[in-house]
Amino acid sequence: MKKWKRWMIGCMAGLAALGSVPVTGARETWAAYKNMNDNEFISVEKITAAKTGKTANITFKFTNTSDYDLENVKIGFSDYDVDFLDDSETLESNFQFPFEITKGMFEEENMKKLGTVKAGKSKNVTLSAKVRRDIEEGYYCFPVKAFGDNFDMTDEYVNIWVSVATSSDEDDDEDTGDLDMVLGEGQNTPDGTYPNVMNFAVNMRNASTFTAYDVVVSLEMSEDDTKYPFEINDGNYDRRFEKVEAGETVQLGYSMAIREDTYSGYYPIKAIIQYRDNSTHTGDYLKIERTFYVRIHNKDKEDDLGDFNENDRTQARLIVDSFETIPADIIAGQEFELVLRMKNASSDIPASNILFSLESEKVSDSAVFTTESGSSSFTVNRMGAGEVTELRIMMKSRAGVDQRSYALTINETYDSPEFKNATNKVVVDIPVRQIPRLSTGTIDVMPDSITVGSESNVMFPINNTGRVTLYNVNAKFEGDSIVTTESYVGNIKPGETGNVDAMVKGAAPTMDDGKIKITVSYEDEDGVVSTMEKEMTLFVTEEVPMDFDSIDVGNMVEVEPEQGFFARHKVAVIAAAVLAAGGIAGFTVWRKQRRKKRLQAEAEEIDDEIS
Repeated sequence: MKKWKRWMIGCMAGLAALGSVPVTGARETWAAYKNMNDNEFISVEKITAAKTGKTANITFKFTNTSDYDLENVKIGFSDYDVDFLDDSETLESNFQFPFEITKGMFEEENMKKLGTVKAGKSKNVTLSAKVRRDIEEGYYCFPVKAFGDNFDMTDEYVNIWVSVATSSDEDDDEDTGDLDMVLGEGQNTPDGTYPNVMNFAVNMRNASTFTAYDVVVSLEMSEDDTKYPFEINDGNYDRRFEKVEAGETVQLGYSMAIREDTYSGYYPIKAIIQYRDNSTHTGDYLKIERTFYVRIHNKDKEDDLGDFNENDRTQARLIVDSFETIPADIIAGQEFELVLRMKNASSDIPASNILFSLESEKVSDSAVFTTESGSSSFTVNRMGAGEVTELRIMMKSRAGVDQRSYALTINETYDSPEFKNATNKVVVDIPVRQIPRLSTGTIDVMPDSITVGSESNVMFPINNTGRVTLYNVNAKFEGDSIVTTESYVGNIKPGETGNVDAMVKGAAPTMDDGKIKITVSYEDEDGVVSTMEKEMTLFVTEEVPMDFDSIDVGNMVEVEPEQGFFARHKVAVIAAAVLAAGGIAGFTVWRKQRRKKRLQAEAEEIDDEIS
């Protein structure tokens, strides 16, 4: 028995339960209606209605009823029972295959790819085919096959309802079909500036559930430069694709020369998309139209308002009503929030289409202030007379700049009722602070051990390593064993060095480890005092006096003293003592001068490093 007869018997069994069918015209026909309860994987929620000679898009559901995942699932038309095609058999039976059979219709390469279908899950499927013109109105069923890497489905059936196309249906525009192409999805508007050549690509996504074949995309052009901004240099701007899968995105690439007389603005570009809905590359082309936009920068379009006249005082006046920074003190290199309160100071003139652009003062060709977002322009739609609007901008100050105020210019562009593109600018000064920084060099103590009442010389450098002047620098020496002493250094400019040279006097014997606290204090330009503590070591000992009162001169026997060494060499000893005292004094002066020269040399080396 031929396959179509087996198919007919199955469909007739379903038809027996369905009963009779409607009458079309003057003759009664019997339609094939398959009982889909026999299907295991295929189910239909709504039967597709189609017309003879028209393309039908049949949607149904594929459900994985097994307890394991189905891999690499493909589904499409089955050729089961479709080898009947001789006219006599076809006309003898109402159980006809309802679609035009095209080349490759049953081939694996043209089947829908569902990928992995997990156990118990479903996926919707849409198959497209053109309904035969020679069949009568009624229900028809057709076989569907599916298979994958780990399963092979037995043929199952799907029902459709076919009605005969009328003359009005024949006149309907079939070009729109059910294809949906989306242009420009997920990308910025193509942007070009005259006279540069504009190279751009437009994304085109097939948002349909079926594949479009032999796709041709043409641009609708115009000689009117107000409608079409590009030169028409090429004879053909068509873009062709053999096929565009459902959900697939392709790119339409173009290289266009901008017209000289084109005005700045956005232009709609109409794309005419032609396609076929079958893989046989036969049949009429279907057609849809979609639009994308391009932006052109060239010359501004003239209008009736005229250009702004700076000498005309009927424009709105936009000023800075107040501003603040958070935090109030801005440290160089740190972020801060700038709060600008802009006011329309006009009494009766509104402003619209307002653009505020921030421009920072520069140091060494680099801006002192930058915005966190990277954009320095902010728009406000409208400000009525006397109205105040607040702008809040996150900014960052540049590290390494001097401590002072820096200018931030606010450039304004806006429209007044009688003029367009009025411009103005206002300036605010924002102070930037630097943190004072200093360091000390080696502390020299000479001598490092003294007796009570004697003095020791203390010397060390103070280096200003910051970018602000240190005012009223002072060094204070404190300890239990010394007399509290202060040494005033004065002001130290950035990169320079001040020297401490103090005489510290012993007050009491040292009873601890000999540590003496040194407090270095300085002021900033606001008079705020800051301090830094250091330590030095100095030992103070008790002086041992000669007690001449304990000698009993009265009981001494007058004896002719024997001339001792001093008596015999008195003149030589005195001369030696004088020379020794002079040598010690000279050595002390020499050593002190040598230390000063060394400290000065260290300071000069630090200056060189800073510069």
